Amino acid sequence: MESICMRLFRRFCTMTQKHRNTSSSSAIQTLYDLCAQTFTPSSPPSTHAIHKLSSLLDFIGPADVGLTDASKTDDRGHGPFGVFSFNRVDRWAQPITYVDIHEGENFTMCIFCFPTSSVIPLHDHPGMTVLSKVLYGSLHVKAYDWVEPACTRKIQGADLSTVGLAKLAVDKVLTAPCSTSVLYPRTGGNVHCFTAITPCAVLDILAPPYDEFSGRRCSYYRDYPYSSFSNEDDDPSGVGKAEDQYAWLELIDAPDDLYMTSGTYTGPAIKN
Repeated sequence: MESICMRLFRRFCTMTQKHRNTSSSSAIQTLYDLCAQTFTPSSPPSTHAIHKLSSLLDFIGPADVGLTDASKTDDRGHGPFGVFSFNRVDRWAQPITYVDIHEGENFTMCIFCFPTSSVIPLHDHPGMTVLSKVLYGSLHVKAYDWVEPACTRKIQGADLSTVGLAKLAVDKVLTAPCSTSVLYPRTGGNVHCFTAITPCAVLDILAPPYDEFSGRRCSYYRDYPYSSFSNEDDDPSGVGKAEDQYAWLELIDAPDDLYMTSGTYTGPAIKN
């Protein structure tokens, strides 16, 4: 016969699990609902609306989207979903895992799970607002904004290419827990790259999402030091002594070594 203490203990465990599921579901559902209110085709979001969304995203953690903190492991094959998927030999060949949470016409919610030293190279977000939250681990972010009015140079090579001048907007390491980062179509570091310092995961909200037919194609770039194509007698942009804050960006094809695979979202279901 089951003792009263045992029945109470089992009831407590059940209640605790239900509370965890409810709070997690509430967190990601609330985030989705606010995104749906914020990003509409009728008008661009206000600064206040983005700030409100960013503040909510600040409190989202890995458990809220069904992840475990892979930065607490030794990164020798244990993925962010807590399963053994790689052996010691191919530790450094692990792909970045892309997890789709929601994909719609007005916004996309997704997660990128990075193994140590993996890189998403320099790329842009044309006409888009992007909120990024590091869920666990440490990530180096380097980001630029295009100089306005545009300043370009022709460079010699196998093909005559053009580089555009951009100003450094972000160059730092983000370590969870940390605040949400926001980039806008022309400010905040719209052209950026990610490098994983440790195993890490980033929750992204992109609005509107990439859409090649609407002119929002993801383009990749290579950056060159400002001094590569400038000299003291030729400084139309007025860079002067702050040249370490500027770089020339060259449009390139999508890198062949961008190793990415799809993962399955295991967090609480979202009701549209």
